[in-house]
Amino acid sequence: MSREPEWVDEEAGPVVRPYAVARGRTRSSAPEIDLLANVVASGLPAPAKAELSGQHRRLIGCVAVQAKPVVELAAELELPVGVVRVLLGDLLHYGLVSVRPPLAKGTGATENLLREVINGLRAL
Repeated sequence: MSREPEWVDEEAGPVVRPYAVARGRTRSSAPEIDLLANVVASGLPAPAKAELSGQHRRLIGCVAVQAKPVVELAAELELPVGVVRVLLGDLLHYGLVSVRPPLAKGTGATENLLREVINGLRAL
């Protein structure tokens, strides 16, 4: 008589190790991808030689309409950031996504600019 292990319950769902999702790879084929870099789908069809998994396709689906940062993709897909970077490297290789570097730190709004905006709004 065969019994299922008790440590797996119905709520746990399928248990897949991260290295299995990334096909045993721990490093991306692309240069280091910043956590805050924005990823957007290129809209190109996948080449016939492309071996895309379900996770690759889910990743493309997440960025098909709007660019998203790498960390947000990892959270949305419920995958470790390292795995998402490996998958992104594959998609970059096939030209299916583009990665835009994050904005430079100095390009954000300064305190003086925000004060001027507030003062301008008060003047209305």
